[in-house]
Amino acid sequence: MAGDKRRILIQLDGDKHASTFDRVVAIDAGVDELFTCQQVTPEDVAPLVHGAIFTRGVDDLKSTAIFVGGSDVSLGQKIYDTVRKTFFGPMRVSVMLDANGANTTAAAAVLSAGKHLDLSATQALVLGGTGPVGQRVARLLAGQGAKVKLASRSMDRASVAAKSINTFLQYDRITPVAVSSDAELVAALKEVDLVVAAGAAGAELLPESARKQASSLKVAIDLNAVPPAGIAGVDVMDKAKDRAGVITYGAIGVGGLKMKIHKASITKLFETNDLTLDAEEIYAIGKTLI
Repeated sequence: MAGDKRRILIQLDGDKHASTFDRVVAIDAGVDELFTCQQVTPEDVAPLVHGAIFTRGVDDLKSTAIFVGGSDVSLGQKIYDTVRKTFFGPMRVSVMLDANGANTTAAAAVLSAGKHLDLSATQALVLGGTGPVGQRVARLLAGQGAKVKLASRSMDRASVAAKSINTFLQYDRITPVAVSSDAELVAALKEVDLVVAAGAAGAELLPESARKQASSLKVAIDLNAVPPAGIAGVDVMDKAKDRAGVITYGAIGVGGLKMKIHKASITKLFETNDLTLDAEEIYAIGKTLI
């Protein structure tokens, strides 16, 4: 912290009511003052950023930071991108994107898998892969060298998401697959070491009948905390639980690491004034915690 400047976190949230979860975590991470802005749109960003960067001297800007949250990850990404474009020269503060917890959850899931697998030699299947968490799980896995099958009931949606991530990574390591039938799901599971279920709450994506046919499966991670489980037989509390030779994690089993990553990332924002924390940077912070 520069001098005696108080650490101020500015929360930009697109929802009608800004996330109480994100506010509690910010306080628990040691923020001195939390300024909450809700129903934020990209058009609102410039004056909010200007207020953050023009009120303190350059040497003190590391004591101000911006957190972009909200339930709409697409909107959060636009707000985050606009924040970054508004900075210029040394006039900037550190900013973190974690709308709907997508980045911290994905980082925790991939780091959990990496405790048991060499990700660079892993074949992974991401169910619910077109959703915000699923896309970030796929992106982080591919970034670690894994070959990733990104699954959706719609091949068109899977293809669009896979192409977007491959373009972002600048190499093709993600393959779209459709899983609209049991036969397609079983085929997608062939030679897979890791399955991550990142679908909508309460949707079973991997039933027991298909899971029993996944003979190569070593690790299964279910990020759904609402019954029924996204992966049959995985309990929400599972944390490196061995179930018939498969290491399993449930949403709460992953959640402890997610919370550590979230708090550590908030703390990291105040070390310098030029950090930009998206999925990859948040994953790197998480890696220092395990």
